Amino acid sequence: MEPGKTQLILKYEGEDADEMFDANAITQPIAGQHQESVSLFFERGLTERLTLQGKVGWTKGADLFTRYEGRGPMDLGVRYVVYRGARTVFTVYGGGVVEGEGPDASHTLHKSGAPGFEVRLLAGRSGTLLHRHVFTEVQLADLERGRLPRETRIETTVGIEPRSGWLLLAQTYAGREDKEPVAPLWLKTETSVLHDLPKGWRVQAGYRWTTLGVEMPVSNGPVVALWRTF
Repeated sequence: MEPGKTQLILKYEGEDADEMFDANAITQPIAGQHQESVSLFFERGLTERLTLQGKVGWTKGADLFTRYEGRGPMDLGVRYVVYRGARTVFTVYGGGVVEGEGPDASHTLHKSGAPGFEVRLLAGRSGTLLHRHVFTEVQLADLERGRLPRETRIETTVGIEPRSGWLLLAQTYAGREDKEPVAPLWLKTETSVLHDLPKGWRVQAGYRWTTLGVEMPVSNGPVVALWRTF
């Protein structure tokens, strides 16, 4: 992000599930689950290479055994541009995270507040396709979450501008928890559209669903966000 510029993203995410991938990645029926969250992501350009970023939020949900509501995870860290070329960029992010309320058994036992640390590597590439601006992005993340299981994540984004002021996104979110005796795995897919509004505002609407998993609910639901850059 350019020095002195700020970006805010206010996002709502809802998820419902009545099936679950078991230890053999086969779907099984379960009692209905529901989760929803509202988060505020922010980033502020400090220098040509350094950006401050973080996230706060609120979440609630319920399943057959657990009901929770309260503060979501809080993140705060810095992103550093290792390399920036005409079409390619590589960055590294490091920051702290404090877990919030959630459905994990460890959340129930310890409640929220256990500190952790996240390291994230990002590679991005932009270009043109059929005279339209396109870009791709891959992020690799390692998350140590205090009392909760360690997570490894891989996230990808492909974007294309079909016309001025519009952006189509296709994203995947994959991850694994270090848990015994079976490590939960997931792959979620999201498609969305962003539309530019006057004075630095943008609106986003999309849908996310679970494509594959192990010991993971087959959840799906809407994603709605409001962006502001100034």
